[in-house]
Amino acid sequence: MSGTGEHEDDHKNDQEDNEEPRWLDEQEKAAWTGLISLVLLLPGKLESPLRQEHGLTLFEYLVLSHLSEAPNRELRMGELAFLASGSLSRLSNVVKRCEQRGWVVRTPDPANGRYTLAELTDAGFDIVRLAAPTHLRAVRRVVLDSLNTTDQKALARIAQRLHIVPDDFG
Repeated sequence: MSGTGEHEDDHKNDQEDNEEPRWLDEQEKAAWTGLISLVLLLPGKLESPLRQEHGLTLFEYLVLSHLSEAPNRELRMGELAFLASGSLSRLSNVVKRCEQRGWVVRTPDPANGRYTLAELTDAGFDIVRLAAPTHLRAVRRVVLDSLNTTDQKALARIAQRLHIVPDDFG
């Protein structure tokens, strides 16, 4: 064995699994509880007004919104999944529903046929234009208005440090 292969990595993971857990101290517990509360509760608070006023889920809105901001209102599906914070399979289901509503069309990427492009239609752009103020009001009310500039910068920095780019991004 060369000592640099995946067998060594497997052995290292086995050692970590057998170690005593490092329990959270009070500060770590407060940070973790705050984060998990944000992760689990915030999406519902942002989605509720979109559902009530426009019949959109938060994920649908994010997909349409990212397409509306992209050059030529089109993105590769993998990039769109990353930007909307969802899996390719979830995105595929949502884009299919959006296609049925006439909001999005999918085409092979002319630069590389292995990829699929999602393109926002004019009807899809109209939906984003109608829903954007609703989403913006919720973002301000639920998140931004409660934070000062220092808090907003800290939140952005923390999000950047915790962000994981998927292997299929691009």
